[in-house]
Amino acid sequence: MMIIETERTILRPFTAGDAADVFAYAQDPRVGAAAGWEAHSSLADSREAIRTRLSFPEMYAVVYRETGHVIGSAGFINRKGIVSDELGFALHPAYWGRGIMPEVVQALLRRGFEQLEMAAVWCVHYTENAQCRRVREKCGFSLVFQEMLHQSKKTDFCVLLRQDWEARQGG
Repeated sequence: MMIIETERTILRPFTAGDAADVFAYAQDPRVGAAAGWEAHSSLADSREAIRTRLSFPEMYAVVYRETGHVIGSAGFINRKGIVSDELGFALHPAYWGRGIMPEVVQALLRRGFEQLEMAAVWCVHYTENAQCRRVREKCGFSLVFQEMLHQSKKTDFCVLLRQDWEARQGG
């Protein structure tokens, strides 16, 4: 896995030493509930998340350059050992509304389309998740359909096709 740099963040693989930073945002029920997972109740929960779902190929720790702390996660969600084309992300609420996640998502889209040669990238989120909706709108994802899914919540299925991403890049 590589390291990806943006103006304000460094995206890198998670390490066991990131557990306290992960717990700092993952214990907030607004973060997990918005993404469909339980808020972490202990540092052990965060360690387990790093060991399992946050260690997938193409899943990155979002490190805020100014502090050096992990403030979130972002990457392509792994299904059965293969990099899929679904983008997932979570961010510490203290950093919401600053444009950090659109910056991160744009860098990951570049990686997905240019280096991983994806034809399309999906973003799936609960309709009520306003933060995720703003990120996907800023990054050019189009709503394809809505469906009632997990926990009987309406879920938005959005896509960004390679050709649409390229057009947004000016080429």
